Amino acid sequence: MTDARTAAAASGTAQVSMLTLAAFVVGSMVGAGVFSLPGAFAADTGVAGALIAWGIAGAGMLTLALVFRMLAVRRPDLDAGVFSYAKAGFGDFAGSFSAFGYWASACAGNVFYWVFIMSTLGAVFPALGAGDTLLAVGLASAGVWLFFVLIRRGVREAASLNRIVSIAKTVPILVFVVLCLTVFDPAVFAENWTGGTDAAPVFEQVRATMLVTVFVFIGVEGASVNSRHARSRKDVGRATLLGFFSVLAVFASVTIVSYGVLPRAEIAALAEPSMGGVLAAAVGPWGAIVVGVALIVAVLGAYLAWTLMAAEVLLAAARAGDLPRFLRRTDRHDTPVAALLLSTALVQVMLVVVLFAQDAFDVALDLTSSLVLIPFLLSASYALKLTLTGEGYAPGDRSRGRDVAISALATGYTAFLLYAAGLSYLLLSLLIIVPGTVLFVAARRERGLRVFTRVEAVVFVLAAAGAVAAVVLLATGTITL
Repeated sequence: MTDARTAAAASGTAQVSMLTLAAFVVGSMVGAGVFSLPGAFAADTGVAGALIAWGIAGAGMLTLALVFRMLAVRRPDLDAGVFSYAKAGFGDFAGSFSAFGYWASACAGNVFYWVFIMSTLGAVFPALGAGDTLLAVGLASAGVWLFFVLIRRGVREAASLNRIVSIAKTVPILVFVVLCLTVFDPAVFAENWTGGTDAAPVFEQVRATMLVTVFVFIGVEGASVNSRHARSRKDVGRATLLGFFSVLAVFASVTIVSYGVLPRAEIAALAEPSMGGVLAAAVGPWGAIVVGVALIVAVLGAYLAWTLMAAEVLLAAARAGDLPRFLRRTDRHDTPVAALLLSTALVQVMLVVVLFAQDAFDVALDLTSSLVLIPFLLSASYALKLTLTGEGYAPGDRSRGRDVAISALATGYTAFLLYAAGLSYLLLSLLIIVPGTVLFVAARRERGLRVFTRVEAVVFVLAAAGAVAAVVLLATGTITL
């Protein structure tokens, strides 16, 4: 078998280490979401509900992380993560559908990041408002194109910078946990246990937090998406699990310790980033400043990681013939220039839309989460299909039964997340994803191939009907942004 390192060198693909791949995972997940966890959870649940929610989210996302690890080993020929898994399992259209959904999710997430940065700075510079003023959008746009230039210099350089930033932004979060523990009040924690007399039933409390947990865990697939740069296929799985467990511990700790500092109602009422308000209550005003600086570093690092992943997915889909040829081009630095430019352009367009949105902050967060659920569900379903058919397993391989259970749990979990997200966000996701079919059609015509199979045509009609329904509901005010 050709050595992976030799093959990569021969193809001109930049290689990165296992730790750098793990940094992709940590860098993708540790972004703006962690800084809003105290307020986001306190708005819907108390300590008991939070523990259950993290238990479900942790177990569910662990099965998904194990699925990505398993697929990296069982199908080493598939090196583009969610896109390649959907395509291998369910056909070309499913692959392009997954790729476009994942790409749109990453772009929506990047818009959320810039809005969050500007709203944080808005506490010091009122002209930035809540991140939705003309000045805020102008500064964010400058940042978007600055990152475009940075990544153009090369994937290896951008990945190395992401590794440094991942460490730099994680340390202040750990400091937050330690400082909160020094003022932890057991009596306040006990009062926050059930969420109060006005709290909803526990199931509803947990359900209300699901999109938040999805948002903060997006990026668990980071090593898989960038696996073409791995020195070894085993590194992909190791990096995925290392990054996942590290981040899960951080997220759960940030949420739970906050309940021992302030009453639930006060945490819920804090301005974002709510972590800053909690730390300010614990140690004084300088705590909010520390959190603000850490947030900006974290968000810029996550933006870098997500931009890399978005471009990689478009590149892989184009190379597979499911998106137009112009998206295949890479430069001498191994940077997918056309895919990167298209991703940056979409973020820019969505930033302009922010000027006209009523609640761009929450909508961007929830859309980011809901858009990624379809690619996650298709990946988990492919893993289940693979294990049930026995493809890639030797006769009598005992690991097959374990993998069947893991992939079944991951499929069920992602399906539950779609239910928890609600019909409105599913329809809005389809409204964004379905227009991407134009690129798929263009690619098929470039190759002189039939656009849809019969099954794919049915899927497209159903998806298009959902997109049309979203337009109608938006026009009538049933769904609002």
